[in-house]
Parts: sequence; structure tokens; C-alpha cells
Amino acid sequence: MATKVTFPNSRMASIKMAGGIREILARADEMEREGRSVVHMEIGRPDFDSPECAKEAAIAAIRAGNVHYTDMAGAYDLRCAVAEKYRRDNGMDVDADRNVVITNGAMEALTATFLTLLEPGDEVIVPAPYFSAYADELAISSAVLVPVATRMEDGFKLHVEDLKKARTPKTKALLLNSPNNPSGAVLTRENLEEIAAFAIENDIWVISDECYEKFLYDGEHVSIASLPGMAERTVTVSAASKTWSMTGWRIGWVVAPEAMRPYVNKCHQNLTTCANSFAQAGVVEAFANAGPDVEAMVKEYRRRRDMVVSWLNKIEGFEAITPAGAFYAFPRISSLGMDGFKFCSWLLEEAGVSTVPGEVFGMPGHIRLAYCREYDYIEDGLKRIKAAVEGLRG
Repeated sequence: MATKVTFPNSRMASIKMAGGIREILARADEMEREGRSVVHMEIGRPDFDSPECAKEAAIAAIRAGNVHYTDMAGAYDLRCAVAEKYRRDNGMDVDADRNVVITNGAMEALTATFLTLLEPGDEVIVPAPYFSAYADELAISSAVLVPVATRMEDGFKLHVEDLKKARTPKTKALLLNSPNNPSGAVLTRENLEEIAAFAIENDIWVISDECYEKFLYDGEHVSIASLPGMAERTVTVSAASKTWSMTGWRIGWVVAPEAMRPYVNKCHQNLTTCANSFAQAGVVEAFANAGPDVEAMVKEYRRRRDMVVSWLNKIEGFEAITPAGAFYAFPRISSLGMDGFKFCSWLLEEAGVSTVPGEVFGMPGHIRLAYCREYDYIEDGLKRIKAAVEGLRG
């Protein structure tokens, strides 16, 4: 007898199962197996190795028998390192025991936060463009994503007037990501102060995804939790993944108000028990001694960014601004007469360059280019794009 259960269930009905970054990568990989040359500019993964000191610390931890459960909230020395970083660098009053939970990457940090904070049907305002996983995670949490479009013409600034229009009695939280994936935009202190005043006035929580904090080329990084009145209504999420090119280590963290922290930890405990013990040991070492690795990586990414923007400005039909942070460019391609899906598919087949349509990030008419490979490799991709678009237009 056939089961009466049908899929997807109500939580996952809005999740798109095709057309995302992984599907694009799958087609690119298929083309490479066919012997075709493909330049990968779709996946946002730093191409640098993890810091040697972190790898040695993780190996030493394994050899020392540090292979068992840690405290569910994370190893105490790593929680202390996280707390010290936010006190020193971000001007936040953070305590290792009262505020910090170590998670399996920022993805789990966000999911645990959503499941802890949101009731079914709660609305979360999310500026667009936004990281595509936000939509899936909020759907799984039975919450509702309310997009607020930003505009390339003013640097993807988030206008409080737009937030006011989007707010309803069901609005529970605002989800921020600065530096932003995919636009590279960075929220200024002045902008964040306006947003903080809006959140306080309307009793709205803020979830701040700061995974790209160190990839900053222009301006300053400001944690909204450091602003007056915001610590008690802000959850800050970050990870080791981008900062130290440790994406496979899967170590992230939540910095939450004291009253919320035990519930985030309970949710985290029942999702994953605890983060990997020896990976945590490696991240402790990275906090202590891998600063030069970060500086060298960011210096190279700045060089790549400048080259990417220079090439984009030479491509007729592309409109682009200089990203202030992260490692993505997000040019507008709407004048070419194709939506993002069609253009990216055409570009992959025509020029062998793998990119991501803006529709994935809630903003049609754009594409995302990740400059996470070697300088010459990326430049080759941009040359291919320019030649292909010239052929299309000419």
C-alpha cells in the first residue's frame, strides 16, 4: 500500500530544488568531463590553503587524543577566543559562557538561530540581493522571507524607508549581511545607526551575518550589536570558513544575548551535538597566530577585485560598481536581453565560464562572479566573457 505522505511538506514547498549554484557547478563539471575548458567563477570558496599553524594544531589535537565530544556549546578555549575577538575588534561586551555557542559552520549557526527565535509564520525582512541559503533556511524554520530590494545605483544601500514599508505586525527580525554576498556592499556606520534606530523603535530583532568581515577593501566594518541598545536584540553569526580559508573545517559561532543563548545551545545540541573537537583546536590556533595569513589573502583579493572591476567596465552591456568587501562582483546584465538564468547558461555553453544568475540571490538581471581562483585564471574568464558578449551584440 502506497504511503499517504507527499513531498515536499509545507515547510519545504517554497524551496527551489534546481537552478542554484550547485546545479550550475554540476553542468560545468560535466562539460569538463567532456573535455571542454571551463573557468569556474560560481563557487564562493577561498582558494588559499588553511593556515599551517591551524593544521598543525588540529593534527596535534588528534595525536593527543582530543577526538571526543567537547562541551556542547564548544570548547572553552575557543569560546574564550571568540569572546576576546569581539571585545577587542568589534567593541562588543561578549562573555564566553553567557553569549557564545560554537556551531558546525555559519549555516548551522543561522539555522539554530532561526529555529530558536522564530515562530511559524513570523516574517523576516531580508535585503536583496541575499545569500541564497537564507530562503531555504527560513522556509525550513516555517518563517517567511520578506525581501527588500536595494539598488546598484546607490551602492546597494539599505534605506530605512524601505524597511518601514516592508514591516508588518508579523515582522520579527531583520537579517543583515555585511560585507554582502553577492554584491560586496558594506553597510556604513551611519546606515547601521539608522537601521538600529528602526529596530529599536519597532521592537525587531537583528540577525547579523558577518562571515566576510575580514574581506574589507573600503570603509570600516561595524557590528550592529556594538551600537547603543542593540546588544540585547542582536544575534551575530560568523565562522572560520572564509576568514582563514577553512570552509571544510565547519566551525562557526553564534554570539547571542544571554537570555537566548541556552536555547540556541539546546537547538544546536539536538542538530549536531557539538562541533568537531580537533577542528576547534585548529581554530583556537588560527585566532592566536594566523593574522598574517589573513592579511596576505585579503591583499591578494583586493588585487583581484581591482582587476575584475577593470574588465567589467570594458564589457559593453555590463554595468558594475566596485565592491567594498567580500570576493564577488555583481554586475547588471539586463540590457543584454536575457534573464540571469538564460545568460549564465548561454555563457557557460558559449564561453566556458561558470557564473551564477542573480535570480538565485533574489535580484534578477544580475550575475555573480566569484574571484576565488588565481589572478590569471580569473582574468582568462573575464576575457572570455568580453569576447562572448561582443559576439552576442555584434
